[in-house]
Amino acid sequence: MEHQIYQSLVDSKEKGEKKFVVLIDPDKVRLKNMQSIIDLSIEAKVDYFFIGGSLVVNNMLDHCLETIKKSCDIPLILFPGNNSTQLSYKADALLFLSLISGRNADLLIGKHVISAPYLKMSPLEIISTGYMLIDGGIPTSVSYISNTYPIPATKDDISLCTALAGEMLGLKLIYMDAGSGAKNPVSESMIDAVSSATKIPLIVGGGIRTPEKAYKNVKAGADVIVVGNAIEKDPNLIKEMAAAVHEVKVTSET
Repeated sequence: MEHQIYQSLVDSKEKGEKKFVVLIDPDKVRLKNMQSIIDLSIEAKVDYFFIGGSLVVNNMLDHCLETIKKSCDIPLILFPGNNSTQLSYKADALLFLSLISGRNADLLIGKHVISAPYLKMSPLEIISTGYMLIDGGIPTSVSYISNTYPIPATKDDISLCTALAGEMLGLKLIYMDAGSGAKNPVSESMIDAVSSATKIPLIVGGGIRTPEKAYKNVKAGADVIVVGNAIEKDPNLIKEMAAAVHEVKVTSET
């Protein structure tokens, strides 16, 4: 059904339900670990899989998607480092990322023009997303590949205004990311500032290593928490992370 995933995110935000996402980079996850991640995600009731990374080989992308689809019905959402090359019909949806924190025209609109005809004909649900790279304390693949500077970690006002601009431009989601392997995750104060000023669903990822940090992020206003690098190192974190995120729904109802 068209717009099913996006609508589920909007509905969940309205109900105060928080979502947990496992991010899988097809070039990083070892094939022998894939089934373990899938099994733990099913058990933990993970809400979505994000599939992608800064550098992805297409045949690995398709193989990863096929492997997950054979094992479960958790929705698969492409999180492409490049909107014009990291594409596959085997997913359910795609975050159509516009890097609104940078000033690289190619990643604001250029790559989108190239992929638009392909996506128009595809069965993928396309979800326009304002992508905001936040300084995580170390250089990241995203900043290098995108040739942009991240928003300083202490500049809550810049993040707020950037997210507001994205929302006013009609983007459907805001994604704040400190980057894979970030030393410092996005702060709760920045999450609170952006969440309080915008109405569209807010995704937060990068550098989240503990269930406690995931919990604090959703309490601060994040609607969706994305964890990838920590899970690649220790898949058993999936259950604790998912429980911490989903717990906030219970808290909000009491």
